[in-house]
Amino acid sequence: MAREDLTRLTGTTVGGPNCDDDDCPNVYRTAAGSIVVQGNVSDAFLPPEGEALVEIPESVLKEAVRALGW
Repeated sequence: MAREDLTRLTGTTVGGPNCDDDDCPNVYRTAAGSIVVQGNVSDAFLPPEGEALVEIPESVLKEAVRALGW
């Protein structure tokens, strides 16, 4: 799946970080409705094979929730 196939939910808030180059933590929604998270790799614990942990700021998650209207 390409990034262009996703709906970006974060990184566009006025006064937020400049994420035009797509290198900031972000939350995306797929066409199927699932969520994809971009963030810094976390080593909080070892996830099962085929999974990964990423860390995002609380503000990014809140922005995604607002974008979804939850």
